[in-house]
Amino acid sequence: MLRIKNINTFYGQVHAIKNVSLHLAEGEVVTLIGANGAGKTTLLNSLSGIVPPRTGQILFNETEINNFAPHKIVRLGVSQVPEGRQVFKPLSVEDNLELGAYLNYGIKGGKAQSKKDMEMVYELFPMLRQRRKQLAGTLSGGEQQMLAIGRALMAKPRLLLLDEPSMGLAPMIVQEILKVIANLSREKKTTILLVEQNARAALKIANRGYVLETGRLILEGTADELLENKDVQRAYLGRDKKEIWER
Repeated sequence: MLRIKNINTFYGQVHAIKNVSLHLAEGEVVTLIGANGAGKTTLLNSLSGIVPPRTGQILFNETEINNFAPHKIVRLGVSQVPEGRQVFKPLSVEDNLELGAYLNYGIKGGKAQSKKDMEMVYELFPMLRQRRKQLAGTLSGGEQQMLAIGRALMAKPRLLLLDEPSMGLAPMIVQEILKVIANLSREKKTTILLVEQNARAALKIANRGYVLETGRLILEGTADELLENKDVQRAYLGRDKKEIWER
């Protein structure tokens, strides 16, 4: 579904992503792990058109999207849940979700489709149904994360990019969020590229993973291979820490 070939992304003169190549097959959950500043968010932003790569190639279902505007990439079926959630705080939960469905605006049956999609989001996150008229800025951090994921799902993505969905959340909420992510892949057949600070939890629900270090991919493998890799354990998994995720 997605193939990235030797992309290089810059912020001005800063070389943030260096000759990165990776791929995702349809229906996979692939996680990208690395330390803060490794370039994980930049890589997602390159895929979604926010910070286009200067060189290299990004193919989504064989269509080259390197220079597509973000809204065109969304229209193709790629949605990103940004780091820090970034919900529209002065608007209600329902209004935030409707904004995620902007692709339906002005098309026949679009309004009915949006209602159907919103119902799907409420089934995934029942708390949002209870809060649907509440201002997004008054939600808890976990509820805002649910809303950010729900807003992205309103565009009916084939590929969902998730940037640190567990950041700042309590362990029980993290479990709930990760279970939903796993279910999206298993039941909705959504392909997912997951950037997650809790590398162990991410690898527990992923098929494969990549390790990014200072803008370069240094390691890749199945989730089980990375979980058993001694260098990955030492650098990212916190071998002596209690797991918050169980199979």
